[in-house]
Amino acid sequence: MKQFSQDQSYKDPVCGMEISPMTAIEVYNYKHKTYYFCAAICREAFEAEPEKYRHHHRQHGVNPMGKQEVPQRADTVNDQIKERE
Repeated sequence: MKQFSQDQSYKDPVCGMEISPMTAIEVYNYKHKTYYFCAAICREAFEAEPEKYRHHHRQHGVNPMGKQEVPQRADTVNDQIKERE
């Protein structure tokens, strides 16, 4: 049985950011697994298309070098808007 550690970090499946259960902004359970997210936009993207963001093993036919579109976090978008002004 796996032990829960507060020091353990997880990767946001949408943007790839390393987060811990203590710092996660959003949490979502899918197919008996808990996913941690850095922002609501990442959880929403995962919730809309979970199979797109779940980690798949190579033998299941997923290209490990394939690129995925990652939604931008709101603070990044706001910074880009400020730069244009």
